[in-house]
Amino acid sequence: MTQHLPPLPEPHRPLYSLVAWPPQVLDTWMRRVQATLNVSGFGLPHLNLRAPFQTSLSGPDLVAAFREGLRGEPALEVRVRGWKRLSGVIFLEFELDPALAELHTRMLEIGPSSRAPYDGPDYRPHLTLALGILPWAEDLLWDRVQVLTPPLDHFTVQALSLTREERGEVQELHTFPLVLPPEEDEPRTEAGAAPS
Repeated sequence: MTQHLPPLPEPHRPLYSLVAWPPQVLDTWMRRVQATLNVSGFGLPHLNLRAPFQTSLSGPDLVAAFREGLRGEPALEVRVRGWKRLSGVIFLEFELDPALAELHTRMLEIGPSSRAPYDGPDYRPHLTLALGILPWAEDLLWDRVQVLTPPLDHFTVQALSLTREERGEVQELHTFPLVLPPEEDEPRTEAGAAPS
């Protein structure tokens, strides 16, 4: 007689993200502010180019797909827009200029994969300061945050990292360097023009 076994459960799929790490001065400042205000985001401060997603691709295949998608990608300048507040969340928002919007759209095409609610048309580049704020604390925290000025108003993203989160632990799987503009060989005068 043949025994029928129950079907095996679907294997747990990790969550992947494509992120840019802020420069050390901004990372340190954000973490100090979080400690002072007794708040946190999810993991270390990071700017998502792709919010957490699941895929049927293996880790090595996903790395290869992003490597191909980012081949020749130039470094990216991001500019701070200011503090933003949504229900239960406070974050430092960045401008969504055409280059960043186009890169985000192209990164969404890498897959097959799931999509997060804040990807696509609702994408807002940001660094999360506080996540899961209780309703009674929102106004108090917002008042304290609005007077804070980050130590810089822009930075250049020189690399993107593919991360994997499984059971609450985030691991960096691969870093993709972006193409930096060539160094200028000719010295510049004070006015910024090359000498003749």
